Amino acid sequence: MARTDFGPPNYREMLPPIVADNYGKWSYHEIPQPGVLRHVSESGAVLYSVRMASPRLVNSDWVREVCELADKFCGGYLRFTTRNNVEFLVSDAGQLQPLLDELKKRGHMIGGVGHSISNIVHTQGWVHCKSAVTDASGLTKAVMDELHPYFTGDIKIPSRLRIAVACCVNMCGACHCSDIAIVGIHRTVPRVNDEMAAKVCEIPTTVASCPTGAIRPNPKLKSIEINAEKCMMCGNCTVVCPAIKIMDPENDGVSIWVGGKVSNSRTAPKFSRLAVPYIKNNPPRWPEVTDTVKHLVEVWAKDAKYGERMGEWIDRIGWERFFKTTGLEFTDKHIDSFTHATQTFRSTTQFRF
Repeated sequence: MARTDFGPPNYREMLPPIVADNYGKWSYHEIPQPGVLRHVSESGAVLYSVRMASPRLVNSDWVREVCELADKFCGGYLRFTTRNNVEFLVSDAGQLQPLLDELKKRGHMIGGVGHSISNIVHTQGWVHCKSAVTDASGLTKAVMDELHPYFTGDIKIPSRLRIAVACCVNMCGACHCSDIAIVGIHRTVPRVNDEMAAKVCEIPTTVASCPTGAIRPNPKLKSIEINAEKCMMCGNCTVVCPAIKIMDPENDGVSIWVGGKVSNSRTAPKFSRLAVPYIKNNPPRWPEVTDTVKHLVEVWAKDAKYGERMGEWIDRIGWERFFKTTGLEFTDKHIDSFTHATQTFRSTTQFRF
């Protein structure tokens, strides 16, 4: 097929030769040390993946450094994982230790493989997003500074654990299905500048942007009005209409969700569920959020069985014991009032608080 300028190139064109030659023939993999995967093919070929954490928001100097390391030790081959790790693909076993030594010398973190905390995936936050409640990259930095021994393998945990940060409830990141998710939440209804809306906003688009139907036209003012009872403070409308503002430093904050996973091993994938309804924004280090996340990790690591993910541990002990063990407060905010929530309510006599 002729090459065009449309769409991405065929991924097979960029595979390392050892991967292309053994495509679909990999027999097994093992973890000889933290941060290193050893892949063995049916043909006997061996490929090492060395996983390194990245800050996600990077500059050109950092990219050049990573490319330089790949050229020197991996024939120029590397890849980025879905959680923003860098994996150097080493086909020459003699280059493995020199690469590890060089990464350590330059201060890069190696880990995130197997039973560990992988790199935190996060959304844009205050850097780019118009509806951001919190600074996702700053929160990620603060949390990872506390939890990096779980990434490098210096502290052992029962299973893999994935953490995600979303700067608002639209959750561009993987918060829907992460073991621990930090989600920014607005708590006040957006404010409309009617005079500005009549001049700069397309009313039909603004009305259509609301997922709950809380917005309707206000013909008298050539603007829009918001039904507070229907509004879930997602901030979608602020993206399409600059005349609508939702930022509220006094009331904005984050919530913490637990128990989600994408993997279908042992149990089906799980959605994350609410654990902490609200913690006030406290930049630049968010100590309350960081302490809560670290506490959840420590309690899970101490009580979970080998190979048991956060959600599987909660399923085993029950939500009552989860709140008791973690010391988190159970509030009315934990009760799902969504229209179709009755389908998932626990309504047996064993459900009590």
